[in-house]
Amino acid sequence: MKTSKLQFQQLSHKRILQLENFQKKISIHFNNINLLDYAFHHRSYSNEVFNYSGNNERLEFLGDSVLGLACATYLFKTMEDHPEGDLAKIKSVVVSEDTLAIIAVKIGINKCLSLGKGEENSGGREKKAILADATEAVFGAYYIDSGFEAAEKLVLELLIPEIDKVRSNKHHKDYKTLLQEFYQKKYKVCPRYEIVKKTGPDHDRTYWVSVHLKNDIYGPKSGKSKKEAEQNVAKFTWNQLTANNT
Repeated sequence: MKTSKLQFQQLSHKRILQLENFQKKISIHFNNINLLDYAFHHRSYSNEVFNYSGNNERLEFLGDSVLGLACATYLFKTMEDHPEGDLAKIKSVVVSEDTLAIIAVKIGINKCLSLGKGEENSGGREKKAILADATEAVFGAYYIDSGFEAAEKLVLELLIPEIDKVRSNKHHKDYKTLLQEFYQKKYKVCPRYEIVKKTGPDHDRTYWVSVHLKNDIYGPKSGKSKKEAEQNVAKFTWNQLTANNT
């Protein structure tokens, strides 16, 4: 595939070693190591260094599709006795920002990121969105460099353990994040949470929270803290929406 429109920079010996160590850690090999380097370029870095809009976002866009297809194909082939709704729910968890950010830290993407000074100083290496986007960008870059089969192999090696966690119900589900990603993607609107009431004494307070999605209201659901109540109503709402979406 053509990569001529990607603006590569000359890599230092230290950077090349870092990228080579990253590849060894996850058992992959880039024919064009500049593509891998580019996958780590956050827009804040590209703007400072190149003074133009090139960054890893196009690779992220491509990698998102590679990730989705690889995951969906694996679930389709390995869960023949499950309905589409089950596959969709598992897929939504394992390709979520939360899961990809965890994977990113596990394989060292956070250490390889190229960030602008402002983003670096504001904790960009720990931001879930940046980590998840860079993970998808690596998938996209590897697809361009080595083809779909190689990229699919990488995706599955990283995702199958997460899929197994979901199937055994051992995966932490952040339902507020799942609901936000699901609803934003579909309607470009963020959920809005509202405390409907509080019951009980101060030392044993129960919170009741509803969530607003455009003109619809779900809940309320209760919890011993505001955060727990929000998670509970988000879980209820997400299950309702994904069930209706199957």
